[in-house]
Amino acid sequence: MNNIKKEDISQDVFDLYDDYAHNKLNRKQFLEKLSIYAVGGLTLPSLLNFISPNYLDTLLVQPDDPNLDSKMINYRSPKGGGTISGLFSMPKDPSEKLPGIVIVHENRGLNPYIEDVGRRAALEGFISLAPDALSPLGGYPGNDDDGRTMQRQRDRNEMLEDFIAAFEHLRTHEKCNGRIGVVGFCFGGWISNMMAVKLQELGAAVPYYGRQPQTSAEVAQIKAPLMLHYAELDKRVNAGWPDYEIELKKNNITYEAYIYREVNHGFHNNTTPRYDKAAANLSWERTIKFFKTHL
Repeated sequence: MNNIKKEDISQDVFDLYDDYAHNKLNRKQFLEKLSIYAVGGLTLPSLLNFISPNYLDTLLVQPDDPNLDSKMINYRSPKGGGTISGLFSMPKDPSEKLPGIVIVHENRGLNPYIEDVGRRAALEGFISLAPDALSPLGGYPGNDDDGRTMQRQRDRNEMLEDFIAAFEHLRTHEKCNGRIGVVGFCFGGWISNMMAVKLQELGAAVPYYGRQPQTSAEVAQIKAPLMLHYAELDKRVNAGWPDYEIELKKNNITYEAYIYREVNHGFHNNTTPRYDKAAANLSWERTIKFFKTHL
């Protein structure tokens, strides 16, 4: 059993993990650098175990929750990967048509955390679809390291088409009222921003610590209201925010932006020690309220 506490770990370790999780370091380089912090009572295996995702003990909504209909489906993505699988979740026996939310994973495929987020959204009264952009390569492989390696094999613009196709699948679903939003995390944050650029019919977009559109022309195309969540310690992603905000204001785009103090990139992900419960809960409450307002 691991007795390490988040407070005992240097911020440098979290920054190191962020570099590794975003492919700036390979596993050998990551372990070599991580070993520097294995001092005192800390061993490298215990430190690695502490900072790695724990999917077994962190689900907030069980896959067989009796209040939900939740299952894997396939849908067509002709401009993207062809056939894409995803977790489709909705409240059991809804009395009326419901709005939909596309749930977009990080840079490692549809792991258990993102599936859980899809079920959380469904419990709030939405139809959710959490696609797996690794579907053309066989799907999420069961661990994030291999998932990251696989996702690098796909073109990000083709993956964007897969999530746009998920939007279309939800919009035409018989139980959906046609109002669709998107929420995404990390890579999924960039996808959420870009879906707002590409889809004039998008009802709302909520990027979590996501890269911003690169050009003024792209930002000018956005019609959907945005809610943007950033982590104060996430210097890599935050670097693009000031210019993005200037363009949003210039184009009179409706947006809300929140920077959560003293938290790391990935603070919503409750499977790793980067998780911050207060920031995660507050940001999710804001997100659901935002979707209920705009969808």
